[in-house]
Amino acid sequence: MSRDEGPEVGRSLHLCGIPAHVLDVCQASARRRQARWPAAASARRAWLDAAQATRGPHLRRRPTSTASMFDAGSTGTRIHVFQFRMEDRGVPSLHQETFRSIQPGLSAYADHPRECSAGISELLKVAQSTVPASLWSSTPVLLRATAGLRLLPEQKAQDLLDTVIAVDEITPFLSGGDSVSILDGVDEGIGGICYRIISSSLKIPSMSVGMLDLGGGSFQITFSPQDEPPPTRTINYFSTCASKTKAPVSYLGLGLMSARLAILGGVDASPSVGGSTELVSPCLAPEYSGSWEYAEVVYTVRGQKAGEPLYEACVTRVEKFLYKKLLKVSEAADADFFSLSYFYDRVVDLGDEGTVHVSDYVNAAKRVCSGLSVSPQQSPFLCLDLVYISVLLQELGFSTDKQFKLAKTMNHVGLSWSLGAAFHHLNTLNTH
Repeated sequence: MSRDEGPEVGRSLHLCGIPAHVLDVCQASARRRQARWPAAASARRAWLDAAQATRGPHLRRRPTSTASMFDAGSTGTRIHVFQFRMEDRGVPSLHQETFRSIQPGLSAYADHPRECSAGISELLKVAQSTVPASLWSSTPVLLRATAGLRLLPEQKAQDLLDTVIAVDEITPFLSGGDSVSILDGVDEGIGGICYRIISSSLKIPSMSVGMLDLGGGSFQITFSPQDEPPPTRTINYFSTCASKTKAPVSYLGLGLMSARLAILGGVDASPSVGGSTELVSPCLAPEYSGSWEYAEVVYTVRGQKAGEPLYEACVTRVEKFLYKKLLKVSEAADADFFSLSYFYDRVVDLGDEGTVHVSDYVNAAKRVCSGLSVSPQQSPFLCLDLVYISVLLQELGFSTDKQFKLAKTMNHVGLSWSLGAAFHHLNTLNTH
């Protein structure tokens, strides 16, 4: 999920047009936020005035727009500074991206929200050094928080957002009432736009491409259903420029770090005498004992005494955790899927990249789990993580011979929902 090297600059990448009825849905979401924050309307007017003032006659025909997007994830906060250009026939393209990330995520400051402001200010300096000063007042700065904040109690999440808003209000960039928020169900559909970017860039028929994104706090799958759509209570549908239906599905709590905590038993654990929390798991080497920190809680973790082989015991534990939590996606079995974030990272941990089969995750899990010792050269959680990924993919309905393409970037541009969300926001400003 995170790219700690930075800043990075991306090459041109084209976005498709978005149907009016899709924009209507997204703009309705924006209007709901605008009703809560009246300043948003005046911010949009200021953006339009400033944007027109900085554009010459040529740029009015082919405008350049810039946006800074914060991705506040569960394991880190990232800033993307995007510069878009309008190409022929009204098709926007991404001209440049600058990226940087910091750790930990905002949710780590849940009990001390004011402490998150230093990191936000640090990342804002990246935007200031990237965007010309003459464009600051017309460049919107946005923050969208994902699973890390959605998993927090409502008041703690709001306290963090209020801290970010306070920092946001004193920046030289354009901000409004909808500049800082938690990504909601409608906003998650924006991921379908980034999904379409991949289809367009690779010239693969849109009905044959999907994306799997395993974050720290949640897991998303986007694909093109070829039969009747699954229940709408679970999936929001968005049409693309090719009038094909996409189905973005987000599973909160099934991200790798959240799942790891639950599989280790940390969700239901209570601190013992002295305030420490000890977790015993069949997914760790029997002789292993160590510590693990998650969401500012330090856990003592150790392996379960030898009994059933480690791999089989861990599979049983993971299957129990995932029982009836996932919808089958058998209708997407033939799609060409890209695997992002931790799907990518865990394979790279083993020295592989490019493409991977479900069986590769299974075999890697067996190999790592069987070779785990008291002092492993690799992460003591790698057995658990690989078992989780392999079981997750099979529970979704993928066969062991299913192949996935591994990707972190495309044309040097990071693959994430941030690109689509930034483009959507600029489009909303232009249409109000």
